[in-house]
Amino acid sequence: MMPNNYNSFNEIDNQLKILSLQKQIYKEHIKLNIKSSKNSLSAINIKSEFKSALQEQVLTFIINNLIKRFK
Repeated sequence: MMPNNYNSFNEIDNQLKILSLQKQIYKEHIKLNIKSSKNSLSAINIKSEFKSALQEQVLTFIINNLIKRFK
């Protein structure tokens, strides 16, 4: 970050207000990301992901066994 040259206290105040607003925006982004992460890690989502992964593994096992039997 390059140092700024200010000509008045008003310019400094304006820059401080801008920085304060940017800080608030960043905080809100973090809160939103945390909330989104909590929702994606809920028990229902984890259960459904596990169930689909298990189904995929079972289907792969069955298909592989069927292929071996018909060879």
